[in-house]
Amino acid sequence: MAKLLINYKKSAIGYDQRQKDTIKALGFRKLNQTVEHRDSPEIRGMIKRVSHLVAVREVE
Repeated sequence: MAKLLINYKKSAIGYDQRQKDTIKALGFRKLNQTVEHRDSPEIRGMIKRVSHLVAVREVE
């Protein structure tokens, strides 16, 4: 199964609390942090919600 490298690029300050909670749920604590998740519909949905704040890269 493919994995996703997700990089937290832009601060969530000034955005809705729901988006801030999604960033936390993805495992981010700091700006410019990178986390790795398995590719799943749940993770893809979370990424879609905060796509303007993160960068995504697929890894085998």
